Parts: sequence; structure tokens; C-alpha cells
Amino acid sequence: MPEMGNSLRAAALLAFVVLSILVSLLISSVQQFGARVSHFSNATVAAADAEELATLRGALIHQLNERRKEILPLLSPDGDEQGQPAGTRLSPEPDATVDYDLWNEITHGSRKAHMDEMGCDSLVDMQAVEILGSGYTKLVVKVNLAGGQPVALKLVNEQGIDMGKCLEDFKDPPGCRELVSYKLQKEIVLLQRLQHPNVIKLRGHCAGDARVQGERGADRGRVTVILEQGNPLQMIQLLQSPWEDRFRVCLDLVRLLHFLSQSPLGSVALLDFQPRQFVTVSGELKLTDLDDASAEETACQSDADCTLLFPHRNFTLPCSTRGVCEGLNEKRNIYNAYRYFFTYLLPHQAPPGLTHLVDHIMNSTGELKADINQTLEAFEQILLLYKSGLHLDNLPPSIIRDYTVIRGMGTSGNVEYRCWPSYSQQGCVLSVHSAREAAYICNSHSQCNSFTLSGQKTWTGRLLASFRSSFSHLVPGGTSEVYVKKTKAPETSAA
Repeated sequence: MPEMGNSLRAAALLAFVVLSILVSLLISSVQQFGARVSHFSNATVAAADAEELATLRGALIHQLNERRKEILPLLSPDGDEQGQPAGTRLSPEPDATVDYDLWNEITHGSRKAHMDEMGCDSLVDMQAVEILGSGYTKLVVKVNLAGGQPVALKLVNEQGIDMGKCLEDFKDPPGCRELVSYKLQKEIVLLQRLQHPNVIKLRGHCAGDARVQGERGADRGRVTVILEQGNPLQMIQLLQSPWEDRFRVCLDLVRLLHFLSQSPLGSVALLDFQPRQFVTVSGELKLTDLDDASAEETACQSDADCTLLFPHRNFTLPCSTRGVCEGLNEKRNIYNAYRYFFTYLLPHQAPPGLTHLVDHIMNSTGELKADINQTLEAFEQILLLYKSGLHLDNLPPSIIRDYTVIRGMGTSGNVEYRCWPSYSQQGCVLSVHSAREAAYICNSHSQCNSFTLSGQKTWTGRLLASFRSSFSHLVPGGTSEVYVKKTKAPETSAA
């Protein structure tokens, strides 16, 4: 059995190496360093002066230890800064507060934390589907595992800028891969520590073990992060979506920021806060890039040291008696949410009964007058009103009397018209709380003479209503209900 396990592990690592080569060849946008990387052959390294190599090796070890110092505080169950290694050590100092099982799992792939987590064996016979993204440090690849399950893999971008610069500076491919891979290892730790519905789910990881072939082994630094598969957030597409879906993205983001403000690691700031750091999974927003997340507090001596600088606005926060900028991480996240998400997604086409609440959120977040607790409370209030239909109290109850309702029927021979934004590009499909709201919408559309409630619901539980100009006849439709303006009511057809 051990031999079989080793064979599977070797096959998995081989498949991973092949994939690395495969995806590297497919990337044309980051080739500027590729040619430079390939020139560092073994002959070049062998010809280098021994003293220069020793100096470069010492500098690389220093960099490796600096990266370890960033990760070790995250390995503490309380997220404290104890147990950091000395600058010349290559492994963490013994300390009871450090989770060494997790450290060994990340660096050597020595165990699985949970039975359902995937490891190197899961990558055997996988098939690369497409490259989802590439950057200075990482590649993100969509693959199908042997059973057909789609997952996203994050791995070192062998031809990325970080790898190219490291090779230029230190001329040590395995050491550079290990150095660059620390961002992936940090992300694994953060995904373990910051588990939340709006953070991408860590499915597992695979780590090449330096102990197999020695410190300069070919596997050193080969780290793969296995994540649930999400769809990149497309802001242009989202801008054309119904308000309800845009509100969901903003609500999910606020719930995430509320969690990050009081996470197990303390208050966490997203230093690289961009829409590209997020994906959607079944319509739910999820943060997928955590390597630039920081739980560090900014030290200060006066309020002047606590200034948040943005392109068009600056904010000064108080310096606390502890000598740290009070709430700096939380406020940074809130304002970035305002300028990257709320500004574009919240106000446009908000329901009339909710616009005053939306305006309040825009003012309080745009001026940083509200903390994350108050912001979440405001969003939850809007959600409650929207789901309950309380924002529609001003609609006259009699409006539905203008329609004849035909239950258990659908329509055929429809004459559609388009409205925006619609859940259907071919017609006009909108979410409504009730038939009364649908009747109000139909009355506001000059083309509308009927609508159908099929029982289909959105994520809030609201009904989807199809509006049309006319139809030729009725057909049996299960639980569907057809509402026709009384002057236009047709006869039921047996068809």
C-alpha cells in the first residue's frame, strides 16, 4: 500500500509538472520574462564564482526567512506574533502557539486536515480546461479532475514577473520557486483561518516535499492550491443585471467585510481591493484572492499618522491610546467597497420605496460616517423590506382588480416586448413580491396587456413575472397564473 501511495503521489506531481509546462506555453501576455528565465542554464550557474553564489544564496535565505515571518503569526490559533523565527533559521522556532501540523501540511504535504480535503492524489489524470487568470506571481487554471469535478488550481506562474525577477537576482530556480510560492502558502493559511460563506472554499492542496530530493530538489516550492470553481466577477455584465442581483453582490460584500472586521486574526484589510479579486458561485459573491490580506495594525503617535489616502478623497482617523490607528483596516475596506461596488451597483434602478435607504448607505459609506456594523444593519434592513414587500405599502390594493386571473394555465403564441433590466434577453421578465406589484408594473408599461406568475423565485424568494403585449391562447400550466387586463381577456383553448 505505501508503494501504491508513493506511485500515486509521483503520478500526481508529474501531472502537475506537465500542467505547469502546458499552461506556461499558453500564456502570451506574460512572456516578457520567459526568454530571460530560460537563459539561466546549469552551465551559467556552474560558471558563477563560488563566493558570489554563496552571497546570493545567503540573500535568498534571508528573503525566505522574511516570507516565513509573514506566515508564522497566522499559524497561531490566536493570530499573535509569537514564535517567529530568527532571521537565519530555515524553520520555525519551537513554540506552543504555532500550529505545526498545519505548517508541515503546507510545506511538505504531510497530512490532510480533514478527510474530505483533496491532496496530490486528487490531481492524478486531471484535465486542464482553460486559464482563468495570470499575474505577477500566480496562474489560475480551471481543471476537471478524474471524476469530472471542476475545480480551480492556483500555482506558481513560472514565467511571471516575480519568478523572472527572482531568477535575475539569485539564479536559483528551485529556491526562487520556493520564494514565490510563499504567497500561495500564505493564502492556504488564510483560507484555513478565514472560513466564511463569502470566502472561496479551500478544497485542498498539494505540496512538493523538499525532503524527497534534498533541499535543492526539483519538487521544492511546487505548491498547488485547490479551490472550488467560481465565475470571475464581470462588472460590465453585472451593470446590466436586475437591481436585485446587484444588491446581492453588495450585501454579500458587506457581510464579508463585517466578518473580516472581527475575524480570528483580528481586523483584516484587503490591500488589493478590486473586483477581479472576487468570483461568484451560484450567484453568491466570494473573495478568491487573499494573499494581499493583512491583519497588521498601523502604529501611530498622532492622528496625522492615521491618514487613508484615496485618489479623490483623504480621511484622517484617530490614533488610539494603544498607539495604533483605530479602525483603519475596517474603514479602508468600507471606502473601497463604496468606490468599487456601491457607486456602480446600488443606486441605479433601486425600487422607489427603498431609494431613501440606498441614499443613506451611499452617503454614510462615501463619507466614512458609518462603521461596518451600522452598514450591515442598513443593508439587512433593505433586504427585510424588499423580501417582505413592506416598501410597497403605497401601492393601491385595488390595482389588481383591473385584471382577470386564470389559475393553472400558461400562455402560447406570445407577443413579447423587451424591458430593461430583464431576467430574459428575449422578453420582459422581472421579479415581483406579489401579483399586486406585477399589476403596477404592467400598468406602467404601455405595451403590457398581461403577465404570468409561474412560481419561479429569485434568491430573495420573490416571484418572477413575465410581461407581454398579447398571446393567442391559453394552455394547461400547472401552478402558473395568468393575469389579463379585463378588456383583453381571451377564451381558454383546448390546445
